[in-house]
Amino acid sequence: MSATETQENSPRFEQPAIKVRGLRTQFGVQVIHDGLDLTVRRGEVIGVVGGSGTGKSVLMRTIIGLQKPAGGEVELLGEPITAGGGEPATRRLRGRFGMMFQDGALFSSQTVAQNIQAPMRERGGIPDDLMVELARLKIQMVGLPPEAGAKYPSELSGGMRKRASLARALALDPQVVFLDEPTAGLDPIGAAAFDDLIRDLQASLKLTVVMVTHDLDSLAAICDRIAVLIDKKIIVDTLAALTRHPHPWIQDYFHGPRARAAFAAGGSEG
Repeated sequence: MSATETQENSPRFEQPAIKVRGLRTQFGVQVIHDGLDLTVRRGEVIGVVGGSGTGKSVLMRTIIGLQKPAGGEVELLGEPITAGGGEPATRRLRGRFGMMFQDGALFSSQTVAQNIQAPMRERGGIPDDLMVELARLKIQMVGLPPEAGAKYPSELSGGMRKRASLARALALDPQVVFLDEPTAGLDPIGAAAFDDLIRDLQASLKLTVVMVTHDLDSLAAICDRIAVLIDKKIIVDTLAALTRHPHPWIQDYFHGPRARAAFAAGGSEG
């Protein structure tokens, strides 16, 4: 059974959140993805991994329309994605997905509350007093103290900045959230707490989560499936199945000493 077939034949998930077919992305003569197919089910947490230069963040940016592909088709929540003209996706999709960038990408001249309100202001039509209340709720939702709203990003710890960035990604109550290296730079305790936060929010808000990560603990702890970018295409399966995959890079990745420790702790290998 192909990877695509195993993605689409489960009764747990219906109506894919994301469909990618025949994707080709390249920069000049350098081809990053060639004939890549991917289906992300609604309501799952999927981790995206791959070696350096395999285009993990490029894939994410292509799905939301920030990177124009050289070929293929991308659908997000049933809508075809367009790129160019300053539009990150079709206008109908605005607010239905959120993005947390690797470095947080918070506006340094704005407070946390103002950063969270930025997508609301861009969307328009939301009264100021309601934006203030919504920002307060998002701050609470990601586990930040109420006083964090009045602080600037430079006044926050790394972990708090990540939570603030996540709050901004959730500002418009999206159905799909994209996370680029969400636990990078966090200590093990902080990373585990952030994993717990993602899983709790996914369950309570019925989110679909696409997460680029190098964190083996996160893969074991919260991902329903893992997508491995390799040979310009993608292999998607459960962690248990991937640990048995014969590809040399996958074997090295999922059977190295760090992987064995992470998966043993998570109880996911087998």
